[in-house]
Amino acid sequence: MGAEERGAAARGTRDAAVVGGGLSGLAAALALARCGRSVVLVDREPAEPRGGPARDGRTTAIAAAGRAMLSALGVWDGLAAGASPILDIRVSDGASRRFVHYGRREAGGGPMGHIVENAALRRALRDAVAADPAVEFRAGAALARFEAGPGAVEIGTADGGEVRARLLVGADGRDSAARRLSGIPATRLSYGQTSMVCVVAHGRPHRGVAHERFLPGGPLAFLPMAGDRSSVVWTERRAAAAALMALDDDAFADALAARFDDCLGALRVEGRRSAYPLSLVNVERQTAPRLALVGDAAHGIHPIAGQGFNLGLRDVAWLAEETAEAARLGLDIGDAEVLRRFQTRRRFDAAAIVFATDGLNRLFSNDFAPARAARRAGLGLVNGLPALKRAFTRHAMGLSGELPSLLRGRLP
Repeated sequence: MGAEERGAAARGTRDAAVVGGGLSGLAAALALARCGRSVVLVDREPAEPRGGPARDGRTTAIAAAGRAMLSALGVWDGLAAGASPILDIRVSDGASRRFVHYGRREAGGGPMGHIVENAALRRALRDAVAADPAVEFRAGAALARFEAGPGAVEIGTADGGEVRARLLVGADGRDSAARRLSGIPATRLSYGQTSMVCVVAHGRPHRGVAHERFLPGGPLAFLPMAGDRSSVVWTERRAAAAALMALDDDAFADALAARFDDCLGALRVEGRRSAYPLSLVNVERQTAPRLALVGDAAHGIHPIAGQGFNLGLRDVAWLAEETAEAARLGLDIGDAEVLRRFQTRRRFDAAAIVFATDGLNRLFSNDFAPARAARRAGLGLVNGLPALKRAFTRHAMGLSGELPSLLRGRLP
């Protein structure tokens, strides 16, 4: 799209309006723009201060396919220096000696993924969106209404603004206004768990190994970061988590060490700790007339396998694929047939990840003796079957099944 066409789009009907300025919304706006679409990004939050978001201890696991997508979007080079590769994954159950080890052999010799600080990822996406002339960013503008018509969707924001676009992309999180206003039904389920997140320094190097230990209250993950540091994602039942968060940093580190082994040496909390109640949100369908939902607006999942952002990237990649194909054929990208194809692409893949993460949490977050015996036997069985381990590894890397162009590292 040339400068004159972009100017015309700014004065009239855009190709797409993206609601939500979080990670999935930024990725959606950037992907559509890189594919030649004119985009307006509407976010209810006010503009961020110069320099971007503050570091808050949260990190994101980016699978190998997600890294390929960020590279195709021109974002990865700015993240690579601070990203820590996941070279091995060790999964264990409580005090059992049985475990599953996923290594470089199963991953084909390269990293299975990378751990990136949320603040750095958000800053890189924001900078890329801000630099793209095909995207207009409207901060502090909450979605108030929208009406889908035969040629476009008319969107109104709480500050009195109006937008007209061919397609509305709802990327506004678990409490999505786009989903609510569309009437799309969603299942909501509280897990009764809280995820505690922080960064710890440790006395021994992690060597690129990610650890996930299943405990009765929920999983405990150590994710490798740059330097002798790890991002900790510790899930516990709500009351236990509240008591742990009330401890000072030294006592919290002691409690953490008591539930982990000493393979990383002495632990010290760096920066602040955060806590987030966990729930499941899953839509009945991802589309409505001229609307597509992506990321947590469509399926907010348990962090047990670190797949949340990667699931959102898969949504965005397939939406970019289908709209790019429609545009090549001269079709309206918000047409019902385009959205039907997107829904078909996402239905089974998204459902598989939602049910897998929910099922894993239910299987492992208890101390019921028969379940404990079954899962420990299962860990030992999987660890002894290389072909099964390779299949699980490719799935975790986002490389299984049919992949859209962006997840293969190129624009559609």
